[in-house]
Amino acid sequence: MEYKHVLLITGGAGFIGCTVVRHFVNKYPDYHIINLDKLTYAGNLANLKDIEDNANYTFVKADICDFPKMREVLAQYHVDWIINLAGETHVDRSIKEPFVFAQTNVMGTLSLLQAAKFYWEELPEGYEGKRFYHISTDEVYGALNLSHPEGIPSPFTTKASAEQHKAYGTEFFTEDRKYQPHSPYSASKASSDHFVRSFHDTYGMPIIVTNCSNNYGPYQFPEKLIPLFVNNIRHRKPLPVYGDGQQVRDWLYVEDHARAIDLIIHEGKIADTYNIGGFNEWKNIDIVKLVIKTVDRLLGRPEGVDDDLITHVTDRLGHDVRYAIDSRKLQRELGWEPSLQFEEGIEKTVKWYLDNQDWMDNVTSGDYMKYYDDMYKNR
Repeated sequence: MEYKHVLLITGGAGFIGCTVVRHFVNKYPDYHIINLDKLTYAGNLANLKDIEDNANYTFVKADICDFPKMREVLAQYHVDWIINLAGETHVDRSIKEPFVFAQTNVMGTLSLLQAAKFYWEELPEGYEGKRFYHISTDEVYGALNLSHPEGIPSPFTTKASAEQHKAYGTEFFTEDRKYQPHSPYSASKASSDHFVRSFHDTYGMPIIVTNCSNNYGPYQFPEKLIPLFVNNIRHRKPLPVYGDGQQVRDWLYVEDHARAIDLIIHEGKIADTYNIGGFNEWKNIDIVKLVIKTVDRLLGRPEGVDDDLITHVTDRLGHDVRYAIDSRKLQRELGWEPSLQFEEGIEKTVKWYLDNQDWMDNVTSGDYMKYYDDMYKNR
């Protein structure tokens, strides 16, 4: 079969990656989707069992840092579009192992860029019709002040906005904000973003960069807050909350993120940047309380019975106090909005983890327990 596009998605066995792969495989049978993943601790092919036999899906086990392999894969499958999701993403890990983050997030992205440059420039049409879409984070922008800890009415309104939706400051991350990364993770992502943009400015490669807020939803590795706490509540284990829990984040349902990526790769402007956020801010401690309330209700437990699991632990080094992303450019130019209020998304997410305990048991066995002890013991 001759495909309309051959789309390489790196990191496609991870949390966001598997959602994006599934979205494109199911929506575009005339696209050949190549899922390239190294299958590190958070990569799990079980996340994609429902589409692994689709005719337009191919999995390749490889590391984006392997430059000769990247050249081979691009040429073998005649790749014309790339969505780069591969990378190390957990801030706590970056504090312990910054070199790993620089290796994968910076050098891996550069390896993929250079391989794409060599392959596409050798073709008769050159860069015509090509796309290199790089997924980044709002953390590259630094941190915002928590100027209104009590909350004020949000300036953002979408069909998914809740009545009680609040903002905790008057500043927001916009696409023209200067980069001010604070953690080794965000520094590595900022560096990779700069490399991507440089390949457009220097060589003319058609690139797009998006910066997203915290994602949540099914298939997220339980080093992140929501799946970790759902599992701990179920088993009556402590819920380690960093510091006073007043840190604020914007939250984006992962399937809404996949829809945005689809829209941007098809209709976004070349060499442009788009912020993708959920148009909502939540304090960490309020999320924890909402997750407890939701889990207890779905498990048939009395309300408040698991509130005593909240355990305040030593705060993360250099913990940024507030991230708040402004997605109005994407809303205005391409018509994208999140589809779910946060409470609706949490309901769907918690129910998925409770209904898929076998998946959770599988990913939390073995080395995960050593990781968990390393992260939270003696804090």
